[in-house]
Amino acid sequence: MNSVTTAAEISTLLDRYLLGLDDEKLDDAWARALFSDDARVEFPMARHEGVEGLADWHRQALDAFARTQHLHSPAVVDLTGDERAVLRANLVSTHVHHPGTPGDPLFVAGTLVRGEARPTERGGA
Repeated sequence: MNSVTTAAEISTLLDRYLLGLDDEKLDDAWARALFSDDARVEFPMARHEGVEGLADWHRQALDAFARTQHLHSPAVVDLTGDERAVLRANLVSTHVHHPGTPGDPLFVAGTLVRGEARPTERGGA
């Protein structure tokens, strides 16, 4: 993919991002296929800027759980006309604690995902 130009391509970026989190195949190739060099990922409790170290940052956060499942609604994608796009989707994330962890075995969170995409030389956004 040489550029991100359609709503379907933008929505697929979100699909690939969330599936990557659940498949635990988080490496630099995964990050570079999805994010630009100046990427910014923010959660209520943490934030990372830049594609460098992004996969490792995700792996460290997910190490707290035995497994995860991220489910999202269809993404609403607005193409801005300047080769950028903005997406929004509802997300439910289920995190399964490691065996023997005290308390509830599941940590479930729901949120609104927001993102921006633009064409890059690599094809990601």
